[in-house]
Amino acid sequence: MTLERKIAFFFKLDDENWMKHANPISVWTRYSVLPIIVISFWSRVWIGWWCVVPGAFSILWMFFNPILFNKPKSTKSWASKAVLGERVFLNRDRIQIPEKHRTPLHGILNTISSVGMALTIWATIYYSIWGVTLGVFLAYIGKSWFLDRMVWLYEDMKNNNDVYKSWDY
Repeated sequence: MTLERKIAFFFKLDDENWMKHANPISVWTRYSVLPIIVISFWSRVWIGWWCVVPGAFSILWMFFNPILFNKPKSTKSWASKAVLGERVFLNRDRIQIPEKHRTPLHGILNTISSVGMALTIWATIYYSIWGVTLGVFLAYIGKSWFLDRMVWLYEDMKNNNDVYKSWDY
């Protein structure tokens, strides 16, 4: 079982919920989670422990966001294809992906994103605006580039598999 499949299970992403998450509104609004967390915990100086309320809200938003929206009317958008590509990628232990997509780049991009997250956490604790800016930038550039690779993977795979073909509408 791939790590991505375990994460999908944690987020309750079954067939129906994957399609809900493929709604571009779901994808783009998930980008709001990290800034809300940063602002929430930076506000601890002004509102004390009440900062946990917006912080908890943003974590709940991250968890429930993929299943709150309706299935998209079309999966032709970049955001929809990115989610469907992630789904293809997590199935790579069951359905082989093309050689050109089996590169260390995916791991490198996830590492960049993870380093950005770690820097963001550190910078939030120590109120470093430059640290937060760089951390969020790294987290988002790593994740966005990874998603772009997932669009490419989905485009390459959708015509070679009947299941993937059915997602294209």
